[in-house]
Amino acid sequence: MNDPILEMRGVSKSFFGIKALRAVDLTVYAGEIHALMGENGAGKSTLMKILSGAYRPDPGGEIRIEGQPVRIEGPLGGRAAGISIIYQELSLAPNLTVAENIYLGREISSSGLLARGAMREGVGPILQRLGADFLPSALVAHLSMGQRQLVEIARALHARSKILIMDEPTTALSAGESERLFALIRQLRAEGLAIIYISHRMDEVYALGDRVTVLRDGRLVGSLDKADIRADTIVRLMVGRDVSSFYKKEHDPDGGRGHPVLAAIDMADGQRVKGCSLTVHAGEVVGLAGLIGAGRTELALLIIGAATRTSGRVEVEGHEVDIRTPGEALEAGVAYLTEDRKALGLFLDMSCLDNINLAVLGHDAKLGCILDRDKARDRANKAFTSLNIRAANVGVSAGGLSGGNQQKVLLSRLLAIAPKILILDEPTRGVDVGAKSEIYSIIDNLAKSGTAILVISSDLPEIIGICDRVIVMRAGRIAGEVARGPDSPLTQEDIMALATGMEHLDAG
Repeated sequence: MNDPILEMRGVSKSFFGIKALRAVDLTVYAGEIHALMGENGAGKSTLMKILSGAYRPDPGGEIRIEGQPVRIEGPLGGRAAGISIIYQELSLAPNLTVAENIYLGREISSSGLLARGAMREGVGPILQRLGADFLPSALVAHLSMGQRQLVEIARALHARSKILIMDEPTTALSAGESERLFALIRQLRAEGLAIIYISHRMDEVYALGDRVTVLRDGRLVGSLDKADIRADTIVRLMVGRDVSSFYKKEHDPDGGRGHPVLAAIDMADGQRVKGCSLTVHAGEVVGLAGLIGAGRTELALLIIGAATRTSGRVEVEGHEVDIRTPGEALEAGVAYLTEDRKALGLFLDMSCLDNINLAVLGHDAKLGCILDRDKARDRANKAFTSLNIRAANVGVSAGGLSGGNQQKVLLSRLLAIAPKILILDEPTRGVDVGAKSEIYSIIDNLAKSGTAILVISSDLPEIIGICDRVIVMRAGRIAGEVARGPDSPLTQEDIMALATGMEHLDAG
């Protein structure tokens, strides 16, 4: 192997006396995809912000690029050193054109005016090289998330970057957009670019990673070559324990049989959902699987009254309930955890205490209008303890928590009403491995207590790991069901056969 393009040696960083990084080493080569993994708070983002110039490291460490020691002063210094970073929350200006975004901070001007024509011409070859299906003159606000990701990459290439850092780049992308991004990343690797790829998703690391470095609690705990990349090894490094209990499953899936809690019958919306029926019993965890666009979330929204149904009915414990709004769903004992906790679930500027108590404000009011703060604080403190929510106290804002802790705060709000039925839509999206394991344990304990749980997930290992049976949707309809039995485990192959329609081909 050639000499490394990047060497970080003994890099440390403290914030107000608290060590975020402890003498971390990282070596990256040109023409490789180097995956950087670790739980939220492990130090990944801090290390990359030091490399890109957003943070200044503590004295004592060293950064070398192409064998030469460098001192990176600010983001402009990072760019000058050939380093570009694409954050999970894209940093584009939506009111500017593609060309203007790519040239942002390095604009071409003539007689004091922006030379927009020259900038459009300057980015044309790079967009063509990346296979872009939009023009340099297009407004970024009009682009899809996948197209915006492409603009970020074009900006890095236009700046002649040698090292490209990508932080959870597929979080907001569809499956098709993710596949196109993967093909582009492989192309850039073949062209000699060094790519540092931060992700929580094991399948992406398997598909792309040439090497993996794992951080835990601000320390380097291991680096693996491609031949040694295995899920159990990575998870053990990340969480510091064995993965045998990763998918906790102690509830009795047959304990509630004969006691259906939720029945959705002939549900349809005239567009995405077409006559779907399903039943969930007390104490069981049922998966709802299918490809993107199959109608899984749309069906859940019909059940809770967040979308208008053209046909169908909902029964709770054998009695038909007229649910027209999510509020009426909560009154009927049906709680829904949204797939987008930041936009549709949490109030990020509000405290954890207020977020947790939002669904039960009416129950706590004294004289009908005065909130009982002591009762609300006691409930929030109990949620922090029972769900192991890591924050200084219940008064901190929800927006300052890690993804896993935000998810547990949102879940606490739903559990405050003691629901009979819990619908979880992508419950571990954007959550690190350790928090995933804790959420799985929470789901298992709820099932043990008799709660009926419906889990919508695009993560097939997750569905197989925690669910007792799986209902599969395809093109807005229920395609079939896969059940776990003593001699018949759930398999990805069986689920995908139903999701894609391959079972008909196999039968033929």
